[in-house]
Amino acid sequence: MNVNLTLVINMIFFAAFVFFCMKFVWPHIMAAIEERQNKIAEGLAASERSQKDLELAQEKAAEILREAKGQSAELVDSAKKRHTEIVDSAKDDARAEADKIKSGAQAEIEQEVNRAREQLRAKVATLAVAGAEKVIERNIDEAANNDMFDKLVKDL
Repeated sequence: MNVNLTLVINMIFFAAFVFFCMKFVWPHIMAAIEERQNKIAEGLAASERSQKDLELAQEKAAEILREAKGQSAELVDSAKKRHTEIVDSAKDDARAEADKIKSGAQAEIEQEVNRAREQLRAKVATLAVAGAEKVIERNIDEAANNDMFDKLVKDL
């Protein structure tokens, strides 16, 4: 057998094999490769979208957290103000009640002083009448005694 003939036949078979592969096998392989590339590209795009969505969600969560902290600070400030208002109101109410009790006690003291004065006047009048009776040695009626005592008090 001739080497050149073998080489030529091998080249013809190889060319036929390459032609057959290019015509029938290669399109299927290229379609599978392109499909795989598309899937990889879609996966990468989805990954990028997910990364952006994650960043947006983190930013939104941080914003919500800042808002919640701000609202809680406002609530605390409001509660402190309300507490101060309640305490001030209670102090004012206590002062008003103390003033009321004080004025009531003052009025009661004045009434007791007036009663004591009246009792003292009555005793002084009785003593004056008793002393005057002893000096005059006669009995003066009580109505006349009160009139005389009232005139004496007005003169002083």
